[in-house]
Amino acid sequence: MATETTVFDKEALAPRLNDFHPLISGHQQRCADWFTGAGLGLFICLDHASQQGIEMSWPMLGDVNFALPLGALVNVEQYRSTETTFNPISWNPKEFLQQAKAAGCKYAVFTAKHHSGWAIWPSKFGDRNISSSVFHATGRDILREYVDAAREVGIKVGIYYSLADWGHSDYLEWKDEYRPYIFGESPPMGSAEQWENFRQYTKDQLTELLTEYGPVDLLWFDGAWERSDETWNSKDFGDHIRKLSPDTLINDRLFTQGDYRTPEQWIPPKPLNEPWECCMTINYSWAYVPTDKTYKSTYEILRTLIEVVSRGGNLLLNVGPKPDGSLAEEEAKTLEDLAIWMKSNIESIENVLPGLEDWQYYGPSTRRGEIVYLHNFAEPQVSVVVRGVKVARLKSAKVLGSNEELSFTRRTAINDAHDSDPDGEIIIDVRDGKVSGLMPVIVLDFGGDPASVQIRNW
Repeated sequence: MATETTVFDKEALAPRLNDFHPLISGHQQRCADWFTGAGLGLFICLDHASQQGIEMSWPMLGDVNFALPLGALVNVEQYRSTETTFNPISWNPKEFLQQAKAAGCKYAVFTAKHHSGWAIWPSKFGDRNISSSVFHATGRDILREYVDAAREVGIKVGIYYSLADWGHSDYLEWKDEYRPYIFGESPPMGSAEQWENFRQYTKDQLTELLTEYGPVDLLWFDGAWERSDETWNSKDFGDHIRKLSPDTLINDRLFTQGDYRTPEQWIPPKPLNEPWECCMTINYSWAYVPTDKTYKSTYEILRTLIEVVSRGGNLLLNVGPKPDGSLAEEEAKTLEDLAIWMKSNIESIENVLPGLEDWQYYGPSTRRGEIVYLHNFAEPQVSVVVRGVKVARLKSAKVLGSNEELSFTRRTAINDAHDSDPDGEIIIDVRDGKVSGLMPVIVLDFGGDPASVQIRNW
């Protein structure tokens, strides 16, 4: 019998994207413009500490192996010792953003300021930024080069900004004697006057980012966990941002001001009721850590991307450029491998909705209108079965990319065979070896006229 969750019932599927969680503000509908359905984004984590081959910010806090097992451990002075020597002479954002676009990325997020408080642009506010570096002395602005390259390549511009600031005197700055850092406990605060000074400092830097670097499509906040929503007065920040740049999306780490969710390093088991993205590292580390050789295979990254997209989200895949600003060989190779797969299969993960239910097809699927994409994590044997669909509407089954036709049969309950538009099963014959290779995709076209099909169950 028909169910409300078949791929043809658009009204039944709509709540997956439109019923937003009450903790999120009322701005999420703007995500439909480009964010929802983007599929893949690129997270770029570059910091002066990359010269030391350590993670951003966290190594100066003490033991944080619960989250960053290869992140290293240094004191505050050692961590900050590379601020002036930062010099990524091979920084060429246009080149690797072109690679990223070929790999299917529709947007990028670049770390402008991490928790240490060091800003990667020459901010007029505060004295801990790239202005003191060797790189800035050459007359280059690394952030401007990024945003200009992204726009030229055709990728949406995202900027990462940490609210926490372990280097600002009014926040208060982190000291070695505060160790160990206990995640979830708020560090010491200064006076009320100091806090308001810091909040103004934050607003001033956000103003710079939103007014001096052209249109910013997305602000990716982090670090807010150290203070409450009320203490941050996040609504004031949100109002400030939207007054300056009403089309800029905000992630959920600015509390009630977010437009979308950001589960980190894990995939929700089912579609969320609001726009979302999974941010995930390409190995264990966010920044360049040369001792971290745990790079995910192309298969694993594709599997993750497909699972995320089939649940209605985007994957924000992180890379950590080397100290000279170039990509590590493993990261560049991953982008090349993704580009090969995307050349034939990108339509199955770009601007699509979640497809069939788990019981209808034993694998992830997506859809666009009457087209359904079946993703295969292994080469299927003998047949692929789809259940609980309008079998008489199926026009064709093909291998995406090659356009190879696949033969199939329709099967219904005997009593339903003479119905005008029955539900049933599709059995796709894959014994000819056409469905092969890395993550092959079968595309089903359900745009046929059921009146033109006669069902025979033999």
